[in-house]
Amino acid sequence: MKKIWKQFSAIIILFTFVATSSFSQTDYSDISGQTSQNSVNIISTAVPFVGITPDSRAGAMGNSGVASTPDMNSQHWNPAKFAFIENNMGASMSYTPWLRKLVNDINMYYLTGFKRLDEMQVLSASIRYFTLGEITYTQSQDDIGIPVKPNEFALDIAYTRLLSEKFSGSVAFRYIRSDLNTMQEDRTPGNSFAADIAFYFRTPLNDILGESSQLAAGINISNIGQKISYDDVNNQFIPTNMRLGASFESELDNYNKVSFNFDLNKLLVPTPGVTSVDGSSDDYYNEYNNMSVTKAMFTSFSDAPGGLEEELQEITYAFGAEYWYANQFAARAGYFHEHENKGNRKHFTAGIGLKFNMMTLDASYIIPVVQDNPLANTIRFTLGVNLD
Repeated sequence: MKKIWKQFSAIIILFTFVATSSFSQTDYSDISGQTSQNSVNIISTAVPFVGITPDSRAGAMGNSGVASTPDMNSQHWNPAKFAFIENNMGASMSYTPWLRKLVNDINMYYLTGFKRLDEMQVLSASIRYFTLGEITYTQSQDDIGIPVKPNEFALDIAYTRLLSEKFSGSVAFRYIRSDLNTMQEDRTPGNSFAADIAFYFRTPLNDILGESSQLAAGINISNIGQKISYDDVNNQFIPTNMRLGASFESELDNYNKVSFNFDLNKLLVPTPGVTSVDGSSDDYYNEYNNMSVTKAMFTSFSDAPGGLEEELQEITYAFGAEYWYANQFAARAGYFHEHENKGNRKHFTAGIGLKFNMMTLDASYIIPVVQDNPLANTIRFTLGVNLD
């Protein structure tokens, strides 16, 4: 009991430190003196599919993964984790039927793999394909119409290096293409290039909890890149994002192992500004809508019209827990929270995992808190293969 209490205390201290560091932001008032902290003010970007959780393991742990133990799907959450992965080579495939409460033909496919070059370096890559189903465009009631299949995909590659015995870093480069097939002559597919910068720290807690316990922290600033355009005139921000978190793992005995994860997440893009009485955008909105990507990243911590209260509403958080028995069977659970003024995505998650000699099978399930949530009953499947 004494050992369990020490473990619990360490988790609370760690998570409190991470949360306090992330919430230390400067208050801000908009130029008109108005506030909107009690109204809906959702941040929207182009190509939101690059932020969708692609794999079942993290999906079962509340969408937390920036500091969790390394696995084959670390490319999305934090590629710096690959420096600490046990295998030398592996690949993973994931399938997610998306928004099944609304339509039945929107799907996301995710393929990722890694190769260890030596004890210090790892190369990894992934491709994500998002199909929006089939849409028929018609010009009149009697028109048979033209069926089109809008789709989007992202291709990336990452280089990871061990910087010290306990610390690693990674850079990733990404190409994004969005073909919405709007059938309008002045509309073309959008293209963008982006980069990620990620770090991961992991250390044993020998002096506190014994050699079987590990403490980890991670940060990933992803999708730092150019705006995307579908008409060569109007440019939209891609979802530049900062994710940071902490993880605690402990082997209770030779057969039982548990881990706990906590992630904080914030989009580094402008917050929509206040509007004038007639509904048109004012100078405040125009200034932030047209700013550079670099400036948007820095001002995103202090540009909300509602000041500090609204800034805090823009941070989503995720909790996740994982239990392994005999390193062969895993049970997972988690919770994801987004403020009601910023999208209102609130759901519990659950999932299981099975590990064989060369393969892992994972599945996850979303249990919404809010009624009529279009993500209700979302199921993810992931197959991983050890290629050593």
